[in-house]
Amino acid sequence: MSVTIILICITVAISFYTFNKAEPMSRLMMNPYLINTKGQYYRSISSGFIHKDHMHLLWNMFSFYFFGNAVEHDFGSVFGEAGTYYFVGLYLTAIVVSDIPTYFKERNNVSYNSLGASGGVGSVIFVFIILQPLQSICLYFALCMPGFVFGAGYMAYTYYQGRKSKDNINHDAHLYGALYGLLFCIVAYPTSLLLFYQQVSYWIGSFLS
Repeated sequence: MSVTIILICITVAISFYTFNKAEPMSRLMMNPYLINTKGQYYRSISSGFIHKDHMHLLWNMFSFYFFGNAVEHDFGSVFGEAGTYYFVGLYLTAIVVSDIPTYFKERNNVSYNSLGASGGVGSVIFVFIILQPLQSICLYFALCMPGFVFGAGYMAYTYYQGRKSKDNINHDAHLYGALYGLLFCIVAYPTSLLLFYQQVSYWIGSFLS
């Protein structure tokens, strides 16, 4: 069984357990104020394993399933047996790191809460785009485009959603997770950026010719 499937099973189990249960969900949600005043740092990671509702969970896990399996395979090719550790490290650290800007913004806001695997999923999607920029990504199985085009739209959309959303879903985490995925590639596999540039340049040249 792939690590992606294992992480999905864990997330689904915890999310289903907390659905319609205010007390356990409250204990696991990202709350910058309680982290700041009570030192409840575990919330930075536990919040990535719970979701607001079934659709929120389905959307994140559906995306994670397809992109996660692909990145897990790519990491195996690049890093060998250590690829599994790189993949798990990327996903878990992205959940934490993607919430850091929100923590500093909301650490004095007693009523702010957020939840979801957005940061981890966002990082995996963007690593996939860096490693396979010309691979087609389809929206709703119909509108297909090269990965790097999707990535640009993805960044713009998540920024917009983060500005207008008033729910407990941390849409900003998608954006910061994506940026963290880029940083992860720079540090762990610098050659990926050169390969990304070469592939995108070739595609643009072919498109314009």
